[in-house]
Amino acid sequence: MGSFSFSFSTFICSSHQTQKGTQKHGHELDEEQEELAEHQPLEQEDLNFEKWKRKPLPKRTLYQKIDDVKTYLWNAETKEFMGRSGKSWSLILLFYSALYLFLAAMFGGCMCCLMWSISPYHPTFNDRVMPPGMTMAPHLEGHDIAFNVSDRKSWKKYARSMDEFLRPYNDGAQERKNIHCSQEKYFMQDHLEESLERKACQFKRSWLGECSGLQDPHFGYSKGTPCVFLRMNRILGYLPGQGKPINVTCGVKKGPPDALREVQFFPKSIFDLKYYPYYGKLRHVNYSSPVVAVRFANVQYDAHIHIQCKLNGKGIINNSLTDRYLGAISFTLEVGT
Repeated sequence: MGSFSFSFSTFICSSHQTQKGTQKHGHELDEEQEELAEHQPLEQEDLNFEKWKRKPLPKRTLYQKIDDVKTYLWNAETKEFMGRSGKSWSLILLFYSALYLFLAAMFGGCMCCLMWSISPYHPTFNDRVMPPGMTMAPHLEGHDIAFNVSDRKSWKKYARSMDEFLRPYNDGAQERKNIHCSQEKYFMQDHLEESLERKACQFKRSWLGECSGLQDPHFGYSKGTPCVFLRMNRILGYLPGQGKPINVTCGVKKGPPDALREVQFFPKSIFDLKYYPYYGKLRHVNYSSPVVAVRFANVQYDAHIHIQCKLNGKGIINNSLTDRYLGAISFTLEVGT
């Protein structure tokens, strides 16, 4: 009985091992067949890629497109306008309304703070005051003045430009708007309230003598003795010369040294201190910048002369290499017969 039991158990184990070996061997055969299938050449129908292409959608008619647009604008089934319900549109409009109201309020608040912190009459911070530059009239074709005394058309434009330049300086306008000043010092008005208007000293056209255009409406151009006007640039609060008037000189920069010969200045060759400081256009409403008129009374004819006029005084820079208008101005003058 004992030997029979051992034999039956051995038979069962052998059968189980044989079955497992058969399954393992069958699995290996399947893997080998798959590897062989991968290395087999592709059939002709497998190389036909046309069947894998996406089939084009049928073309839609114009009526269908219009109908889709109408449905997008208003879908009667879902009660949606442009793909959104009334509640969705309400929430979006509410959100953007609140957003832009907040942005507008923030911008308005920033502007109010800015306007509250600055003054419209003078800069809040001014750590440097540049020396003044200088401008001239006439200024039509750059800084070139060329004409013939015998040709009225060649110099008429210069005379007209000079007359327009002097219109604000007419005696009647100056007497009506500004006051007569006799002091030879700065006209300080800092003791007044910031918003009050400042008074300005008169500068009359008649003071320019031969270059006023009153005796000679052609300003000397018809006689070959042309005039030019020089004026300092306005700088808010600037006190030129540190207590002494700024002087003006003119000379030949390039050309014959004696080409100018006689140079005359009207009313004089300085900028009086009584016209300074300048308080800005909001407070110095009727302010008139002082003018120095230069008359070339005996200029050499048919000579191309480069002239330079300079400001001279304390704190003045007139030899800058980067800014040719700083404290000086250059122009050419050519007078023909």
